[in-house]
Amino acid sequence: MTLSRILIGREDVADFPLLKLEGVEVKSDTGAYTSSFHCHNIELIYVDGKEKLKCHFLDPQHDKYHDKEFIFDSFSLKKVKSSNGLLEERFSISTEMKLFNQVFPIELTLTERGAMKFPVLLGRKFLSKRFIVDSSLRNLSLRGKIKTITF
Repeated sequence: MTLSRILIGREDVADFPLLKLEGVEVKSDTGAYTSSFHCHNIELIYVDGKEKLKCHFLDPQHDKYHDKEFIFDSFSLKKVKSSNGLLEERFSISTEMKLFNQVFPIELTLTERGAMKFPVLLGRKFLSKRFIVDSSLRNLSLRGKIKTITF
């Protein structure tokens, strides 16, 4: 049986078409299980008696910030071990990410990452079965360098 994976580096740039965001820096994080996206003003609201999730992606200081408020009908609450080792609850949404000129479905937990260099972390749940990570490389998708590893 032959398997193929796309080679990805430690960091890259991706688009999130359903979120109206382009050119967002992402970091491959093989130590994280889930993928996460930096948001602010994350809150539950009620519209016509139905619970919805409201948030803004990125911070006003970020060059890709667009001040669009998003309201999600479909979301879940997940327990995630954060980088400091503490268990925290985060809201999770499903969306799409464009990388290597391909659109991939992705589940993202929403969290406050304002102090972090990369607003998006790509965890193992997204990376596995699609990508091989080479931490010595950067921006392969951004530079249009698609390389498939077959093994």
